[in-house]
Amino acid sequence: MRIGLAAKNSLFCVPGFLIAFFLSVPLSFARAQAARPYWFVMEQGKNYFRSGEYGEALLAFEEARNQRRDQYARLEQDMINLLSISEVRRLGDNLDFIERYIADKHVVSASRALEEVYYRVGRGSLGNSAYKTLDVLKQLRDYPEAEYWIGETYRAEGELGIALRQYRKAYEQKAALAESGFATEILYRIADIHRIRQEYNEMEARLLEILEGDALWGQSGDSFVRAAMTRTLEDPGEKNRINRFLTLYRYSSQEVLRAHELLGYYYYASSRYVHAAEHLMFMFLIQNSIFIDEIIRRRFDYTFTTLDDLLNEIAAQPPLAAFFEETDYFKTIYYLGAALYGNGKPAPARDFWTFLSRRPDAGEWRNRAEAQLRSPYLERAVEMP
Repeated sequence: MRIGLAAKNSLFCVPGFLIAFFLSVPLSFARAQAARPYWFVMEQGKNYFRSGEYGEALLAFEEARNQRRDQYARLEQDMINLLSISEVRRLGDNLDFIERYIADKHVVSASRALEEVYYRVGRGSLGNSAYKTLDVLKQLRDYPEAEYWIGETYRAEGELGIALRQYRKAYEQKAALAESGFATEILYRIADIHRIRQEYNEMEARLLEILEGDALWGQSGDSFVRAAMTRTLEDPGEKNRINRFLTLYRYSSQEVLRAHELLGYYYYASSRYVHAAEHLMFMFLIQNSIFIDEIIRRRFDYTFTTLDDLLNEIAAQPPLAAFFEETDYFKTIYYLGAALYGNGKPAPARDFWTFLSRRPDAGEWRNRAEAQLRSPYLERAVEMP
């Protein structure tokens, strides 16, 4: 591993003399500063990471993890000590009674432990059980965010195997995440390492796991709506399929956009055209829904009419145009058409290719679409995503 361990002083543009001072202190000295909480050490680690000082970042993330583990272990022991008192044992597992005991006897350590649990998970989640606080405190010893950032540091240094183990560890501890949605980001990191290492079955499994939590795609999602979307897009009797599809349906979940993208191209490269068309259809819908929602936010009287008009609106707004480029919009359209063609749906495939053929800004995707319109063929993907 090529991580350098030399400490460096840094200046950070943050408000407050005290914070600026602490962030400029080398970690070796900072370790002696017991007053610094684990979350502060964590933020300093992120600053080291962003400035490319990976050795210092790694030390900071590990220190933050250790500090948090020690802090919650002490709080857990304080609660164990309280619940071991004979008077308290006679109160049973009734949190109301035990809270009164703590107040009457001024048991500061146990009071602090309860306050921390209430802050983290809320009193209502405990079911009036004092012993449940022990479970929560034990869980809170984990610091999945620190495990994640340790993984990020190893990834930045090219140590993909170690990074993968760290991401998995972070995901196993997801119950302790401050923001539950961050579990999805961890899964994306795991999937991406499998993609880089060409472990496609593992990549696929992790991406599908992300989609399981999606309101429309997951097992609890509305399969009727998905089926209706597919029928609209593939309807052989509809003369205006694409515009009708985007008029009827909206879904702007950016969280699952990347999962649909990778799975769509993976399934296409694997010649599984039915699955490829499903995921690329969702990618196409999400992309356009994001554009339409943002235009409406800027101009409340906007109404979608045609895809060509929508692209003209996007071109007039630089932030949208940048996102348009990032998401390979024209590539999505081309391969959605190709997947539909491979799935035995030539009519909607031609609609997508015809749209590209009218767009000079589509570049190579216009040229490839024109070739398909002249003589349709089942194009093989050159490589996996």
